[in-house]
Amino acid sequence: MNEIARQPLDGIRVLELGQLLAGPFCGTILGYFGAEVIKVEPPGSGDPIRKWRILEDGTSLWWRSLARNKKCITLDLKSERGQALVRRLAAQSDVVIENFRPGTMEEWGLGPDALRSINPRLVYTRISGYGQTGPNAGKPGFASVCEGYSGFRYVNGFPGEAPVRPNLSMGDTLAGIHAALGVLLTLYGRETTGAGDVVDASLFESIFNIMEAVVPEFDGAGVVREPSGSTLTGIVPSNTYRCRDGKYIIIGGNGDSIFKRLMEAIGRPGLGVDPRLAHNDGRVAHEDEIDDVLSQWTRANDSEHALAVLEKARVPSGPIYSVRDMMSDPHFNARGLFEQVEINGKPLRIPAIAPRIGEGAGRTRWPGQDLGSHNDEVYRDVLALSAEELDSLKRDGVI
Repeated sequence: MNEIARQPLDGIRVLELGQLLAGPFCGTILGYFGAEVIKVEPPGSGDPIRKWRILEDGTSLWWRSLARNKKCITLDLKSERGQALVRRLAAQSDVVIENFRPGTMEEWGLGPDALRSINPRLVYTRISGYGQTGPNAGKPGFASVCEGYSGFRYVNGFPGEAPVRPNLSMGDTLAGIHAALGVLLTLYGRETTGAGDVVDASLFESIFNIMEAVVPEFDGAGVVREPSGSTLTGIVPSNTYRCRDGKYIIIGGNGDSIFKRLMEAIGRPGLGVDPRLAHNDGRVAHEDEIDDVLSQWTRANDSEHALAVLEKARVPSGPIYSVRDMMSDPHFNARGLFEQVEINGKPLRIPAIAPRIGEGAGRTRWPGQDLGSHNDEVYRDVLALSAEELDSLKRDGVI
């Protein structure tokens, strides 16, 4: 990788005040593509993610990925002296990110009106569960609850069973991505207007954004999309099938010509030319019949052989990967999806961040650092605090 390649966000300074996942993931994206991200954490405890899930040498492995490229400083946002330091940092920043309960930043005198009066070019980015306005604005915004409220959980699962949660913090991650998109749109607009603005990203709206046609289908036809297990409602065949070796594969044979090739590949050419199944609407009407035929074929073949047959027939298909499978896969590695960092002398691979932009844009410069490791650099170089001032702030627990 070209280490001296100019990054898309070179020269942009981000002040990250949020914690846990949604706000910090927004900062991670911006930092990966060149922004200088100053990560603010409470003195003593730090961001809770530091202690979540799998720990190595007392620090979460997740932290090393999520806090990459960030300058970690400590600062008590609840203290008047800490709030004064935030104002000084915001005056020299392009972007502020916060994901506290709506109203909290205003209580601290750090809301958008206060900070943008100091720096009109500031892009003030807010992430919450339900947005900054509306009757639910003040409710706790946990991703699990927002995934249900957004409509996603309703369609995710098997008919007649409890809705399923993916074993990921999907709502937080989607909100972080949407917030980053809002930041970039506002930075682009600032080039014309000269002024920043407020980005209001919420978990439930970010998930709502991926809900496809559920709204027009209900409003226009009165249809409520229901959970459909491993299938996709109204598109056939598109399902998950178990093979003889116990492994599952996914087959997407829902194009008209693809369906013909699929039936020929599994030894059922007659179904490929059956006029009942020539188009998707007919295949939807006979979904059970088609799935039964495909299930019989996959149960008679090991997954590797089945996928080889389907690939030769140019039928979209693939395995279901665990992280172990991903990390040994040639394509994942050819695409550069794993970056190696060093933690206390030991190598650790963390995921690269999409999208790919040109050659050399986006990279991990360093992994997530120890609590307060950039205090001296930021407070001395950015705010020009003296050694005596730093000692006083440390002694009083402000940093």
